[in-house]
Amino acid sequence: MPPFAPQIKIPATYYRGGTSKGVFFKLDDLPAAAQTPGAARDQILLRVLGSPDPYGKQIDGLGNASSSTSKAVILAQSSTPGHDVDYLFGQVSIDKPFVDWSGNCGNLTAAVGAFAISNGLVDAANIPANGLCTVRIWQKNIGKTIIAHVPMHNGAVQETGDFELDGVTFPAAEVAIEFLDPADGDGDMFPTGAVVDDLDVPGIGCLKATLINSGIPTIFVNAADIGYTGTELQDDINNDTAALAKLETIRAYGALKMGLIQDIAEAATRQHTPKVAWVAPPQGYTASSGKAVAAADIDLLVRAMSMGKLHHAMMGTASVAIGTAAAIPGTLVNLAAGGGEREAVRFGHPSGTLRVGAAAAQENGRWTATKAIMSRSARVIMEGWVRVPGDAF
Repeated sequence: MPPFAPQIKIPATYYRGGTSKGVFFKLDDLPAAAQTPGAARDQILLRVLGSPDPYGKQIDGLGNASSSTSKAVILAQSSTPGHDVDYLFGQVSIDKPFVDWSGNCGNLTAAVGAFAISNGLVDAANIPANGLCTVRIWQKNIGKTIIAHVPMHNGAVQETGDFELDGVTFPAAEVAIEFLDPADGDGDMFPTGAVVDDLDVPGIGCLKATLINSGIPTIFVNAADIGYTGTELQDDINNDTAALAKLETIRAYGALKMGLIQDIAEAATRQHTPKVAWVAPPQGYTASSGKAVAAADIDLLVRAMSMGKLHHAMMGTASVAIGTAAAIPGTLVNLAAGGGEREAVRFGHPSGTLRVGAAAAQENGRWTATKAIMSRSARVIMEGWVRVPGDAF
């Protein structure tokens, strides 16, 4: 029998953060070749999650065969002044051999502060024994500041509690998250300069669209314009190949108009961003859990795609985009919520409802977002070492 490289062990923590799950690493715990960006790092993360898997199941890894659970996080003590921890997020493709580093994961942000506290990345002098520990996070993918308010009890992170988050089965401790200056990247929050654009999509037609860089680059369209109601659940979309192709085409042409890609073909290798979502005025529906959501309980309906599939709830970064767009009069999100000025919205998603607040201001004809706020929760599921074959990178 020919010799085979033995497996190596890498310290890791498996977290649920918001409605996502991911594998968390300290940068200096990774093999030396993976401590800098490049092929070795990507290959290790792919192997940890069990990708690429042509069966789409990630059986031979920690991924759970959905975009919400095929994620990796690398954290280090921050080199950015005024911050505690540097946070780098990788969206790991399920069936293709690549890791997308182009954006943030807002859901897993809820676990970043907790991990940083528990793993010595926050100065002990700044950690209270009880109450809230404020962790200043530098989000390296997009170069933005996020502040997490992590509950503490007897010197340890408090994970259990009674905060309920639709899309998560069990209650946990509430973690409040502030996204400061959440516009994604260095360009305008509205890359075309308009709060509503005409988006020409071959084979589909001309759609009204709000193209926004806040939280994560997002393309909002009206549900009715693409044949939907805004009450769709995962099976309504994810089992329909024609629907998936239509939504991916909208995403690709929206990415082109936003200047995120230079050629339509590039969209295939940039799956994490931008997101595409559709909005509608409120109406009642039954969530995937069987919970009844009344029209009176929400301001609008939103459904969003993630990595080519309808998300089971709502991405945290897309929630920031929703909150910011809702605060700006005239966007499709704002109009679906009834128009006017508003500091917060509660929207309906496939798993239930979520409230997000945001503040935006117009200066010299340009809209800027100053802050977006939401609550999430996080919990360690397992910690120790993850193993990968020594010849995987």
